[in-house]
Amino acid sequence: MYPDERGFFLSPFLRSVFAETVGHPLFPVGQISYSVSRRGVVRGVHFTATPPGTAKLVCCPRGRVLDVVVDVRIGSPTFGEWDSVTLDAANRGSLYLPVGVGHLFVALQDDSVMSYTLSQEYVPENELALSPFDPALRLPLPDGIEVILSDRDRAAPSLEQARSLGLLPDYRRCRELTAKFRQEPASSR
Repeated sequence: MYPDERGFFLSPFLRSVFAETVGHPLFPVGQISYSVSRRGVVRGVHFTATPPGTAKLVCCPRGRVLDVVVDVRIGSPTFGEWDSVTLDAANRGSLYLPVGVGHLFVALQDDSVMSYTLSQEYVPENELALSPFDPALRLPLPDGIEVILSDRDRAAPSLEQARSLGLLPDYRRCRELTAKFRQEPASSR
């Protein structure tokens, strides 16, 4: 970040830092989007059918959100576990979500903006959801916030229901798709 008397200039993504941190370059970009949410909006738990699968890089350039990543990959050593982080305009962090994990965020302030860089274009029939209220997941939804959900998220199945329906991605297949993001060394001629 480069602050001066005018404000600041920020690069939420640097190829070298990303590759060093994650172990591979960022995926080829298929789409960049953003959402604006009022306090209490819960978006997720969303994930993409795999294949094709979608990796994401998200940040919150305005407002404040609780961001939650849920491992929904069958066969993963961390299947059904989650981790969370607060993203906001003050900490200016970014979060990488590999292929096959679920994503949820809760807007903690009005007019919270989430920016998404996606490896694939959005295709509605590939987009799946899990219930943010699944008691087996015990997601860290904050107390004292009136939750606002879409009809789709309100009707979403539990992790176990999605597993029974065959909706969850396979861990090995997700890793294979993620491996494609690694650049092959150029062949010498």
